[in-house]
Amino acid sequence: MKEVTIIGLDIAKNTFQAHGAYQDGGVAFRKKLSRGKVLSFLAAQPLCIVALEACASAHYWGREIGKIGHEVRLIPPIYVKPFVKRQKNDQADAEAITEAASRPTMRYVTVKSEAKQALGMAFKTRDLFVRQRTQLINALRGHLAEYGVISPKGIVHLRRLQNVVEMPDNGLPGAVTELAGDLLKQIAELTNRINALGKEIRCRTSEDTQAARLMTIPGIGPISAAALEAFAPPAQSFRRGRDFAAWLGLAPRQYSTGGKERLGKISKMGQRDLRRLLITGAMSVVRQAARKGTPEGTWLAGMLARKPRMLVAVALANKTARIVWALMANGEVYRNPVSAA
Repeated sequence: MKEVTIIGLDIAKNTFQAHGAYQDGGVAFRKKLSRGKVLSFLAAQPLCIVALEACASAHYWGREIGKIGHEVRLIPPIYVKPFVKRQKNDQADAEAITEAASRPTMRYVTVKSEAKQALGMAFKTRDLFVRQRTQLINALRGHLAEYGVISPKGIVHLRRLQNVVEMPDNGLPGAVTELAGDLLKQIAELTNRINALGKEIRCRTSEDTQAARLMTIPGIGPISAAALEAFAPPAQSFRRGRDFAAWLGLAPRQYSTGGKERLGKISKMGQRDLRRLLITGAMSVVRQAARKGTPEGTWLAGMLARKPRMLVAVALANKTARIVWALMANGEVYRNPVSAA
């Protein structure tokens, strides 16, 4: 009697669709399940591969299904889409997931632990607060500019606006002064929350040996190290650092055909937050090198002599990504490069 080897599970809030397939690809069952019956149904099936799309709540279901004993495979939705034959519905999606999981060259997402997801939530929450604070500062600048109070961009210039608002005789209408005070209170509250979350993230990274090793790389601080810990796949998922940099979207996009290679701008694929943090950290290294100088003969000195700073920062972010992979894969500590003779 044939047994099910792959189950494709299309997850949702309340209604789930399961598609079972035999070794030869034949359909074993198509079944609609309610949320409360998913685990009991899978527990009654022989141990096999259970494939899901790496979407919302997928890591939770991956952990729960893994406890039963099944092999869980999370597939990026973009890799599942080509296997949807015609109309999009739950049954077609579950079948497409099963078909994608049967491919030997398919790429998968590692199921995250609760600790990694918690660290990622701390980073995302802090990032959200930073964006909200920026919105409030820009709103305050825009409103006060209507009354002749001008301030440059950036939180470092917020004190200038605060001094004007707090002046007894600032020349502003009473309602404007009151509303501007409310915005300043919201900005101060968000700043306190951002600082508290930053402190929490730094405490977590200080207790993690891998994060401590990552912070030895120039341009990698506690926030970047925490983000790499939370969002980066295991180093074993990539054959070399170049593949990790390409996953981050820091490699050139290809437009090659007919044996002719055409490389464009960076692809901007992969995890957006990690790419942004690596480029921001690289830009700080480039600015420091341009201000204080860098030893002659080094890669960075040669690049700064020939290329614009932003281009050098992106190239340095690519180089940093490869170094990050090497440290995660080999368990080493960063060593400064030796200058060329």
